[in-house]
Amino acid sequence: MKLKDIINVIDAKVLCGEHLLETEVLSAYACDLMSDVLAFVENQCMLLTGLVNPQVVRTAEMMDMKAIVFVRGKEPDDEVLQLAKDAGIAVMATDLPMYISCGKLYGEGLKW
Repeated sequence: MKLKDIINVIDAKVLCGEHLLETEVLSAYACDLMSDVLAFVENQCMLLTGLVNPQVVRTAEMMDMKAIVFVRGKEPDDEVLQLAKDAGIAVMATDLPMYISCGKLYGEGLKW
């Protein structure tokens, strides 16, 4: 699924990385524990999280993730967005809770 399609599915807004919206993600991982992300993430994955701090971007970068979606209406500060820009990671935000976001994406065919 392309990032531009994900925006529509979960009614997200793009906070940075607009030029990356044609990027394809093969799976998604939803978690607030970055240690779990390090242990279980697969290739070409997208991260959904409610944790808003620089470690999220650093973890996503280490795992070669394509995008981060902040759920529950949370939005990162400028430092987090700059880290994501520098790492080439698209950042989005949705007001939906994590559970609903995951369900909608799964319903549209994105695997976990």
